[in-house]
Amino acid sequence: MSKPSLAVVGATGAVGTVMLGILSERPDVWGEIRLIASARSAGKKLMCRGQELTVVALTPESFDGIDVAMFDVPDEISAEWAPIAASRGAVVVDNSGAFRMDADVPLVVPEVNPQDIKNRPRGIISNPNCTTLSMIVALGALHRDYDLQELVVSSYQAASGAGQAGIDILREQIKLVAGTNVGDSSGDLRKVITENGPFPAPLALNVVPWAGSLKEDGYSSEELKVRNESRKILGLPHLKVAATCVRVPVITTHSLAVHAVFAKEPSRKGAQDILENAAGVKLVDDPANFKFPTPADVVGTDPTWVGRVRKSIDNPMALDLFVCGDNLRKGAALNTAQIAELLAIEFTS
Repeated sequence: MSKPSLAVVGATGAVGTVMLGILSERPDVWGEIRLIASARSAGKKLMCRGQELTVVALTPESFDGIDVAMFDVPDEISAEWAPIAASRGAVVVDNSGAFRMDADVPLVVPEVNPQDIKNRPRGIISNPNCTTLSMIVALGALHRDYDLQELVVSSYQAASGAGQAGIDILREQIKLVAGTNVGDSSGDLRKVITENGPFPAPLALNVVPWAGSLKEDGYSSEELKVRNESRKILGLPHLKVAATCVRVPVITTHSLAVHAVFAKEPSRKGAQDILENAAGVKLVDDPANFKFPTPADVVGTDPTWVGRVRKSIDNPMALDLFVCGDNLRKGAALNTAQIAELLAIEFTS
């Protein structure tokens, strides 16, 4: 049987560029690979799997003959074009937030709920938010043994979570604050924030307790995504989740401090053993020798890194842990590619 065909929509964007690199590293399960982007990017030449491919413009016809289409584009583009791609016969794996909470669109993490890809009545499968993805593989492994009941999460989100604009503005701010006092956000730095930045306060030499857009009762969209997406992926519609999302002056890799409460009493050693053997997880947990994950260790890698695993002092049913995940790889492109590979197996079996 011939290999299925694949389209990468948004191939010239930040996540799309990472996707092409990931496709070159992953198993060779694809036949034709078609790169699709906006009309202004059509004609560009990009390398993927050792081939020079020409980008074609996004049109309905660009999906003809495509089995799987991975979308790495803004929400509004996915909302318009994913149904069109599905109507032309492609199964869409969408990395945007356009369909994540739709009841008839599965939200999939292959290490946690791979079976859900088979229930796709609209021909669309969603990829979770990068913050959720940075922790959910580890939590899914613990949930299988201990039955998760409640989460209290504080995120430490990298600038790249706000796209290329976030990276660019952080780099510009770092140049401006070099040699200044910590907390000095006056003058040129404040001007950069006001005129150009995607962040509501200076990020260089600072942390900003805000990520996303304002929602009801003072919550941000990122905080609600952590709650709602965790519930859907784990199949726990009543899971209690309290989240506070914070932007930190890191280019790439999100981190989270997690307090997880379970129905079955966990042990530190038991949790470490589970995480040590979980697919997609790397345990680095030797605090006596200051070995634990940091974004500097994790950037450019695929697993969810976990450390600082502790049994809660005040609640015998709870664990505390620290997780890191590259938000452009597992947090976006890699998870999308993994879902697509499950579909490739389905098409050829």
